[in-house]
Amino acid sequence: MNGRVDGADRALLELLVRPSKEGEPSSLMVWVDTAFDGELVVPRPMIEKFGLPQSAAVKATLADGTVVILETFDCEIKWFGEWRSVEVVANEGQLPLLGIGLLKGRKLVVDYRCAELLLD
Repeated sequence: MNGRVDGADRALLELLVRPSKEGEPSSLMVWVDTAFDGELVVPRPMIEKFGLPQSAAVKATLADGTVVILETFDCEIKWFGEWRSVEVVANEGQLPLLGIGLLKGRKLVVDYRCAELLLD
């Protein structure tokens, strides 16, 4: 999978997402966040736009040590040619985040000189 580095030096990757096997796929640009140990974090307005079904809530510890309860939603993403079910955490941020829960077992190369991202 190929991505890019934007003008703010964010490593970005475009995914296809859908709410279920019957759902219509939509494009989602995600920011690769190697400090996030989950799979995906998506802003609440995007979750509503995609029609993702709520699944549960999880306790999470933020970077500043604050412990919060976050709602989670079910989603499918196109991941290396196959649809994969993932848990999406809702937040109030601006950009979706892709965490190491999806990067495990993969090789990630971010080339800031060429503004390219390679995920293998």
